[in-house]
Amino acid sequence: MQRRPLIVAMSLGLFAGAATTAALADTSPLEQQLKDLQSFQVIAHRGASGHAPESTMAAYELAHEWGVDYLELDAQLSSDGEVVVFHDDTIDRTSDGEGAINDYTLEELKALDTGTWFNEANPDSASDDFAGAQMLTLDELFEHFGHDARYYIETKSPQLNPGLEEALVEKLEEHDMIENGRVLVQSFEQDSLLKVQELNDDVPLIQLVWYYPSEEDDSTLVEWTGVTPGPAEITDEDFQAVADYAVGIGTNYLYDGRQVIDADFVQQAQENDLPVHVYTINETEEMERLMDMGVNGLFTNYPDRLLELVE
Repeated sequence: MQRRPLIVAMSLGLFAGAATTAALADTSPLEQQLKDLQSFQVIAHRGASGHAPESTMAAYELAHEWGVDYLELDAQLSSDGEVVVFHDDTIDRTSDGEGAINDYTLEELKALDTGTWFNEANPDSASDDFAGAQMLTLDELFEHFGHDARYYIETKSPQLNPGLEEALVEKLEEHDMIENGRVLVQSFEQDSLLKVQELNDDVPLIQLVWYYPSEEDDSTLVEWTGVTPGPAEITDEDFQAVADYAVGIGTNYLYDGRQVIDADFVQQAQENDLPVHVYTINETEEMERLMDMGVNGLFTNYPDRLLELVE
C-alpha cells in the first residue's frame, strides 16, 4: 500500500477536524442535549439524597461535585405562587412542620428546618451542616448552578398545584434553560406534560409510568394513570403515542420486589425513539443488571455508586 505523504495526511486531518468543528457548531445546545439522551445518563434523585437531606443545596452540591448528568427535583407551588423544590405533598416527613405544602407562603416554608430529620434518620451520614437547611426555590437552584448543570424536573401533583406548569415554564424561559439544553420536564400526568408543551413546545418531556399488578388479576400488570397498557400488552403504537410528545420514558423496574420490565420492553421503547430511564435504583447489583439490559439512564439516591460503574 502506498503511504500518503505526511503533509497531505496532516492537511486531511486538519480538514476533517475543521469539518467536525463546523458540524458541532451547527448543533444547537438543545439538539446536543437530545443526542446525549442516547448515551447513559446518571440522574441524581433529589440530589445525592442517600448522603445528604433530599432536595437541599447540600444534596445537589454533592451530586454536582461528583459530575452527574442531571440533578433531579420536584417542583411545587407555595400558597403565594412561588416554585419550590420539594417532593411530598405535605411537609411532615422532611421538615419540622406539618400540613400541606401549598398551605404555606414561601416565607413560612423558608422558616422550616429541612435537614435535621436526615441526621436523626441517618446517624452514620449526619452532619451539623445539615441542621437548619432551608427549602429551596427553583430560582435559587438555577442561580446557584446556572448552565453548569442539567435539571430533570417533575411537575409534582399538578392537581394540587394549579398554575404550576405556567410558573415552571416562566422560570425555565427566564433562566434560558430550554434553548441551552439544560432541562427535562417529567410527569406521571400526561395532561401536565401536554400543558407544558402548549406553553413552550421546545421543552423536552419525559413521560413517567408506574407498573403494578392489577387488583383483578395479580398476574397482569397495569399502568398507574393508564397512559400505556401493561408491559406485556404494550405495542409499537402505544410507544409511538408517547413519542408524539415525549423524548423519553421513565419507569419503575420493580414493584414490591417483582420485576415489571425487561430487556424486550427497553428495546421496544428505544426502537420507537424513547430512551428509557429507570427509577429509583440504589443497589449496585440492580444498577449492573439494568445497565446490561441497555437502559439509557438511572435515577439513584447514590450517584457515587452508579458513577463508579459507569467509569
